[in-house]
Amino acid sequence: LINEDFKPTEESKRTFGVSDIAALWIGLVISVPAYYLAGSLVELGMSWWQGILTIFISNAIVLVPMILNAHSGTKYGVPFPVLTRAAFGIRGATIVGVLRGLVAWVWF
Repeated sequence: LINEDFKPTEESKRTFGVSDIAALWIGLVISVPAYYLAGSLVELGMSWWQGILTIFISNAIVLVPMILNAHSGTKYGVPFPVLTRAAFGIRGATIVGVLRGLVAWVWF
């Protein structure tokens, strides 16, 4: 149940810092679905700045659980599947992985 990919990354090999996480989040926020959502809000009657503000606030709200989810992985150098195994067991981690994949498939 362990292979090289599941082992914790040594602290000396961890190069992912705050600026990398910020760049990743900005890259996820500035996406085609966000533009479509802002356009849909304008079409429903919001002004352009209200649509952009709504998207910004919702992304800021989503940022909090994302940081909490990523904290243990970046602190201890373990990947997401290892963390889900600890919480849900081996079979439960498979379900979580599939659900995460479905969200990524719809989002992107």
